[in-house]
Amino acid sequence: MMFRQPQQSRGASGQQTVPSPLVELTEVSKVYGREETAVRAVDRVTLTVSSGEFVLFFGPSGSGKTTLLSLIGGLLRPTHGTIRVAGIDLSRLSAPELSRFRLHTVGFVFQSFQLLSALTARENVELVFRLAGYRAHAARQRAEALLVRFGLHHRLTHLPTDLSGGEQQRVAIARALALSPPLLIADEPTAHLDSATAEEIILLLRRLVDDDGRTVLVASHDQRLVPVASRLFRCQDGRITASEL
Repeated sequence: MMFRQPQQSRGASGQQTVPSPLVELTEVSKVYGREETAVRAVDRVTLTVSSGEFVLFFGPSGSGKTTLLSLIGGLLRPTHGTIRVAGIDLSRLSAPELSRFRLHTVGFVFQSFQLLSALTARENVELVFRLAGYRAHAARQRAEALLVRFGLHHRLTHLPTDLSGGEQQRVAIARALALSPPLLIADEPTAHLDSATAEEIILLLRRLVDDDGRTVLVASHDQRLVPVASRLFRCQDGRITASEL
């Protein structure tokens, strides 16, 4: 599987310029408990991610990679350190502001899909548009267009229980991209998929970087993701132990 590195932009003089970071972490830690019982799920992590990168956080269960992505996505607040995403300092956001940040700036894809079981594929995607203030007809049209893009035109009115694992994950990705967020976060997106379907989802995520210029962050221990990553961070005991291009 081949990939392209994010393209550098050119300034007014025609010289190449380094893309500004979309994600910036400075000495970020997440600690649970106190004193002797304290557990450092994330331990003093500093890193930057530019727009248009496919970044893989690679490591075993319990290495801190999921907690790290939850911090970047604003699902958790750090115990120490600062996190900036798209120029926004997350520590300065109130709870309602964090909700708006997550709605418009970050799309989330989870290993268990987390689709609403009582809603059809189309309705699961429509819901995001409705939360953003779209009228019903516009929400439906946009949801259908996204699902058609991901090859689900024949599954619009099916409930999640009637979809395969790969189809459910495609619906989840469409939902995550509904409001065109600059950042997509995927936590073990291939965990519940068979080998062939997992390969399809991996290539789909890569195309979001190559074709849309989106930034994709993935937490996984799936070796098949390594060749498509622009950059790989190895995680162990809450720390980044190595960074590889």
